[in-house]
Amino acid sequence: MPDLFDTPNAERPASRTRPLADRLRPARLEDVVGQDKVLSPDGPLGAMLASDALSSVIFWGPPGVGKTTIARLLADETDLHFVQISAIFSGVAELKKVFEAARLRQRQGQGTLLFVDEIHRFNKAQQDGFLPYIEDGTILLIGATTENPSFELNAALLSRAQVILLERLSRDSLEGLIKRAEAEIESHLPLDEGGRALLIELSDGDGRALLNLIEQILSWKLTERIGADVLSRRLSQRAAKYDKSGDEHYNLMSALHKCVRGSDPDAALYWTARMLTGGEDPRYLARRITRMAVEDIGLADPQAHRMTLDAWETYERLGSPEGELALAQAVVYLALAPKSNAGYVAYKAAMKAAKKTGSEPPPKHILNAPTSMMKEQGYGAGYTYDHDAEDGFSGQNYFPDAMDREAYYSPVKRGFERELKKRLDYFARLRTERRS
Repeated sequence: MPDLFDTPNAERPASRTRPLADRLRPARLEDVVGQDKVLSPDGPLGAMLASDALSSVIFWGPPGVGKTTIARLLADETDLHFVQISAIFSGVAELKKVFEAARLRQRQGQGTLLFVDEIHRFNKAQQDGFLPYIEDGTILLIGATTENPSFELNAALLSRAQVILLERLSRDSLEGLIKRAEAEIESHLPLDEGGRALLIELSDGDGRALLNLIEQILSWKLTERIGADVLSRRLSQRAAKYDKSGDEHYNLMSALHKCVRGSDPDAALYWTARMLTGGEDPRYLARRITRMAVEDIGLADPQAHRMTLDAWETYERLGSPEGELALAQAVVYLALAPKSNAGYVAYKAAMKAAKKTGSEPPPKHILNAPTSMMKEQGYGAGYTYDHDAEDGFSGQNYFPDAMDREAYYSPVKRGFERELKKRLDYFARLRTERRS
């Protein structure tokens, strides 16, 4: 697989027909760019190598950041036999062959570093199959995944392998990679400053993508430098890394939710745009912002709930892209609305009490008595019709007789809930007066 970065010219084959990414593949760990936090002496891998205590690890990170290259170089650093498989194309039969060959090498005195790309693609039972071979030292496992290991790998495997996060490449790292590519081709790229900046932007933190784009530019055999405008016409925009069923889907929605809760309309609009440009279903966005209106704004601004439903209906009527503007406007409104989760907290508290009290019946005085037998049982006895009471409020008990009165709803002093708090306090005072 392609990867990142400079290998001294003297250590490379002379062939210029090989892909640029392969020609720039590092020959040493110190040549890998963009993962200093992991590879430095204080980093997790650097510390392992310094203490000669390399153990099984899972590399978690986006594509094109060096997972495969680092695994290969670890095998070189430790004199382990390197074996690479992909969980996409491998099954139980191939795994058995890999383990048998590793056992044979172990008897001959050589260890095996097994690199498993897309390890999350193996099901839980297949993941369990690695455990005995890790435990007895038959293999040193290096797994690679773009998905959150906490959700995709089972606990038994995670307990035997350290998860190491590899980050997307920074702009500085990508600029360094461009310079190494230029050293390899012995020429500057035919791009002006704006074109160079756009090239980095289009690579979106992916070193492999950057090198592939560079090769595409070189194939044009330009004789003069071009800028961002020409480059953008010649290169199609790479789709943002956004898996509508994976971690990024939930990460970006979480970011949007917290921006709304934090009253930042600009950041909320940014994450809204990120999801929509990534291909998110606007109906899913509509559903989630409606939930935000109920959970984080609630009765502090009852209009917020209506605003999200209207935006949802507008999208259904207009479709994309016109209807998405209504969703964006609703997001701005939510971000600027007064916030309260008092209703949400009250609901959870009431649910907890309902589960605890089980089948406690309502007090008899608020039960209807349509039959004479029910009247004889005391149903409806002593009920006061609130409209006939002074101030339209009787102050009766409506909780089960065996249950003490509880307070779940505590409105905040923001937005419309300030008025609701006044009403709540008013009724509480009347209730006390009626009972005295």
